[in-house]
Amino acid sequence: MDNSKVDSSKVDGPKVESVRDHAKSIVRFNGLAAADARTELIGCCQCGRWAETVAAARPYNDLLQLMSLSRDAWAKSTESEILEAFKGHPQIGDLQALRNKYKDTATAEQGQISEADESTLLRLRDQNIAYREKFGFIFIVCATGKSAQEMLDLLEARINNSRATELVNGAAEQMKITEIRLNNLLSK
Repeated sequence: MDNSKVDSSKVDGPKVESVRDHAKSIVRFNGLAAADARTELIGCCQCGRWAETVAAARPYNDLLQLMSLSRDAWAKSTESEILEAFKGHPQIGDLQALRNKYKDTATAEQGQISEADESTLLRLRDQNIAYREKFGFIFIVCATGKSAQEMLDLLEARINNSRATELVNGAAEQMKITEIRLNNLLSK
């Protein structure tokens, strides 16, 4: 039995900064036109159904309620919706894509990858290629605060899993990333 399987409905992601007052941001978000709310949410997770569900559930009382609904909506994602969200990420180790596509958010989210030595980056790139060839989608990990070596170690630990396990693992990591982005969105 594969012990690395994760129940994506019980993701223990980053903790919401509940001490900080997000009241003004919640009021602003609640007041957005539906299309504008969806656009902001797509910036957090590029799954159209998830963004529609979260936008349609407004108004929210606070960030914790938004996060709870976000998790519930994500837990109901189909494989095609999970893969849709994965397509919104640069491949870890593809530094050119990071520079071009995600100048602000992705660079911060990619942890300390820019500080890695060349051999680690090359191994990370090569393992990412092998992962994508094996599973048909990119390696997804919440990289915030992780070094390139830590990400390489995680990739090497997960590459031997089944595709089904990696969909679940990737979905759990996607939710962690989404929570960070939602928190950042509502901290403006």
